[in-house]
Amino acid sequence: SPGAQIMLEASTESSYVAAVDDPNDDDFIPQPGGSCLACCRRRRVFTERLVYPRVEKGRKAIALEETGVPSRLPAVPNVVKNTRYNLLTFLPLVIYDQFKFFFNFFFLVMALSQAIPILMVGPTFTYVAPLVFVLSCTFVKEASDDIKRWKRDKEANNELFQRITPSGLAQVRAADIEVGDLIQLEGNQRVPADMVFLSSADGTGQTYLRTDQLDGETDWKLRKAVYATQTRYSEATSLCTDKIAIRIEAPKKDIYHFLGRMSFDGRHEREPLSLEQTLWANTVVTNGPVVGMVVYTGIETRAAMNTTQGDTKVGILDLEVNLHSKLCCGVLVLLAGVLIICKGLSGNWSDWYIYFSRYVIMLSYIIPISMRVSLDMAKILYSMTIQADNQIPGTLVRNSTIPEELGRVDYLLSDKTGTLTQNDMIFKKIRVPPGEYTDEQVPLIRSHVRSATEKPEKLWGENLERRTSKRNPDEALGQAMLALATCHNVTPIRDKDGGWDLQAASPDEVALVRTAAQAGLKLWHRDDNSVTLLDLHHVQHRYEILACFPFTSDSKRMGIVVKEESTGQIIFFLKGADSVMMERIAKKGGSWLAEDVENYARAGLRTLVIAMKRLSQAEYEEWDAKYKAASTAIKDRDAKTRKVVELLETRLDLLALTGVEDKLQENVQETLEALRHAGVRVWMLTGDKVETAICIAISTSLKARHQLLFVMEGTEISSSDEAMQKLSEFASGRFQETVLVIDGKVLTMLLQPENIRLFTETAAKAPAVVCCRCSPTQKADIVRAVQQFTGMRTCAIGDGGNDVSMIQAANVGVGIVGKEGKQASLAADFSVLKFSALMRLLLWHGRNSYQRSARLSAFVIHRGLIISIIQVIFSAMFYFVAVPIFQGFLMVGYSTYYTTAPVFALCLDVELPEKTVFFYPELYQSLRKGRLMSIKTFFGWVLLSLYQGSIVMLGSMALFEGKLINIVAITFTSLILAELLNVATQVHTWHPLMVAAEILTVLIYVYSMFILRSYFDVLFVFSYEFVWRVAVIVFLSWAPVHVCKWCRTCLRPPQHRKLLEEDPQEDSALYSHQL
Repeated sequence: SPGAQIMLEASTESSYVAAVDDPNDDDFIPQPGGSCLACCRRRRVFTERLVYPRVEKGRKAIALEETGVPSRLPAVPNVVKNTRYNLLTFLPLVIYDQFKFFFNFFFLVMALSQAIPILMVGPTFTYVAPLVFVLSCTFVKEASDDIKRWKRDKEANNELFQRITPSGLAQVRAADIEVGDLIQLEGNQRVPADMVFLSSADGTGQTYLRTDQLDGETDWKLRKAVYATQTRYSEATSLCTDKIAIRIEAPKKDIYHFLGRMSFDGRHEREPLSLEQTLWANTVVTNGPVVGMVVYTGIETRAAMNTTQGDTKVGILDLEVNLHSKLCCGVLVLLAGVLIICKGLSGNWSDWYIYFSRYVIMLSYIIPISMRVSLDMAKILYSMTIQADNQIPGTLVRNSTIPEELGRVDYLLSDKTGTLTQNDMIFKKIRVPPGEYTDEQVPLIRSHVRSATEKPEKLWGENLERRTSKRNPDEALGQAMLALATCHNVTPIRDKDGGWDLQAASPDEVALVRTAAQAGLKLWHRDDNSVTLLDLHHVQHRYEILACFPFTSDSKRMGIVVKEESTGQIIFFLKGADSVMMERIAKKGGSWLAEDVENYARAGLRTLVIAMKRLSQAEYEEWDAKYKAASTAIKDRDAKTRKVVELLETRLDLLALTGVEDKLQENVQETLEALRHAGVRVWMLTGDKVETAICIAISTSLKARHQLLFVMEGTEISSSDEAMQKLSEFASGRFQETVLVIDGKVLTMLLQPENIRLFTETAAKAPAVVCCRCSPTQKADIVRAVQQFTGMRTCAIGDGGNDVSMIQAANVGVGIVGKEGKQASLAADFSVLKFSALMRLLLWHGRNSYQRSARLSAFVIHRGLIISIIQVIFSAMFYFVAVPIFQGFLMVGYSTYYTTAPVFALCLDVELPEKTVFFYPELYQSLRKGRLMSIKTFFGWVLLSLYQGSIVMLGSMALFEGKLINIVAITFTSLILAELLNVATQVHTWHPLMVAAEILTVLIYVYSMFILRSYFDVLFVFSYEFVWRVAVIVFLSWAPVHVCKWCRTCLRPPQHRKLLEEDPQEDSALYSHQL
């Protein structure tokens, strides 16, 4: 029976777990629980899981519940899914997104009301057709975008990989990979799921990963295979055994930590697993073949858990237009109420209710649905203009709904590596006791190193005991280059053609080792046991590695103990940040260090202090005994090991100070400077360490010369309370002139729910903020916090897969196509090739897009208000009749072919020339205040509509008292001409298409008079009496308003006018440009 089968499976699983790995072992530290979706569709929480090679098809991994009871782990599909809709959800979701806007919902109600005969006030198509057109355009656009996303997902899911089976290799699609599969990866191949690294074909048990799509850093990360599987299983197929089991923690977001262990032969042998044995999904293996076992798939991978699904973005202008439409609705109800009150409330209540409804429908053009169509067409035009801009080639607009947002940005949140910098390290300077040498003096350095290698005693003889201040250039540079060539984790690569290259986790190390090679000490071989150098005389020097202490974010230094093979000399080299090296260097000989470090940092160089210490054989053996004892300790192993290593780090001889430049992207400094003057605050969110981030902040001018630094590091802060106390110290100081720098550990504390609000509000006051060691999720959390707690608009820019969440969370997401691929570019709203394109996007295109859309929406609302005012006066004068004054084609034509072209032509208007906009970036600050779409501005347009509508209607009645039979032709002609003049007086820079739009509209109107004979008496319209009286009406409705506006401009000129008056050449340039 099914029940008996379930019991049998549970019993079998329990036996297997007990045989391979005991769930109740005390030495395995459980991590915070994760979650999965069980077969019964309920959410289960567990802490650990057991994975074994999937030798048999259908065999599943085992979940270990908190109670210790094992159960079968439900499979998680390893699929990539970025689509927003499916066949069932497409229509409901798109319709919901459209009708949540007041415009569309209002006209849906109006269209449905025309199905009730008593409420019909005109042709039904005048209400239904615009709504259907708007929805049809939206359906086509959303379907097209989602089909493109589906095609990209399909390509990723169908990528083929090699799965190891007992009978050999078999191809498997990425979407079909399951937990427990053994996957063989070739060089430069993407990792399809989270895996544990088991072996490499080259026998070294090592490989490098490119993690740019995960953490944003292009540094190559060293990964080491599990020692037992690398040495014990020579053939890949031999790994297909049930004697191996991997016990791991629950899925979590942390990409920098991993906890697990591998058991062999029924728990008789175990090997701990850490981050070094992992191959995370979406990283790339640089050399292969390598074999890994899949432990997490699909949404449980680190990459997926650090990616958030982007919501549909709505621009602030759309929200403001939506607010204005609600205000228009209020005006509509008010006018309908006034008509009802004036008509009288006597009689049956249903009569005045019907009349009120008819008045509302009749005046519904106050809220014109053409607004959505006009704005959508304008957005498409802006997008085309951006993509056609020759000064920012390669720019693509992937989200055409928010170009106006570029003109309203308050905060820019930027990635560092690949965005602000090229991640291309260049050696610039080295300071040794005898003096300083630059990259232009490499030949001179080379000659000194040649001389030093000719006499090895300069490197290893008695001179080593002399104080550094007495060393000659040969000796000083020789020892400095020797330290650079040996103290590192760089691996040389030589191909069959004699080519030589370097592979490492840190580009800084690559730059320095390459400099040592250029100086005459080339790294020829490097493994865990030795380093071999090749000098200028083609002589190899081999150094045995006795101990190596890798760099960590806590220690901020790296050390190595080497033994020269021929002389037996033992040397301890140490390099690290100046903040930790100062106290470890002998005072004599290092007096110049502090001043030069400050000078290098001020120049934006990444500094590294290098020192050394010679050890006798007896000193080394004594130290080595202590080190071995500490490294095998069960309790507090790391602390004890660190304490022993620090015994070597005393009274070191200072060798050199190096300065490396991280090459910046083109025009980064100019762009950040312009944005600072524009009032945009810049936050740099990076996965790099604090020292590197500070150097880049200085070199990019993110930190101005007069500004201070306030650093919050995890080494000084151990609790959330301490972090908040430190933050309050920042707030109580000169925070407006201080750049705030926060490392990852402290940032985690500050982003806790109880602290995040105060942190965001405080940090938002700083001129710039630098957040280091940020995970992809933290970047997105920071963006959301800035938006939520400051109410400001954000723009996020990045170039890696780790930036996708941040880009999608921001109001405006910009992706750079660069070395890290196109993942950020594809997920962004705007795709650019360079960071410097941001200045033109914001200051020029953002300004124009926002101003044009604001004027366009204001004119469309004005167009609806003025005709509604005319309708109200008409109804009031003719016994409050609920009959439209303009019906049929006149009503449809008024909002389309009679006025659309001139009003839409405002999308070509340019208020100021480019030269002025970029010369005065401060002009951008006025846009961010949103005055063009404020409520005050809205009611200004209401008053203008009230005045002009009253003049047109009352003027027509006064001047054509005996010709009221032609009241439609009189008022409509005056209305059209007044609107054309209104548009003309709003233009700052005339475009040929604007002139054509005005002329074409007049011609269309004149031509329609001959066609629509039921509305126009041609003989009367073309009479002299009609022409001059209409001219008087138009003049009275238009001239006084614009005379008042001109006077106000003279008395209170706008900001840009003040700037132009200070520069007459700019003023004349603007005038000629307008002509």
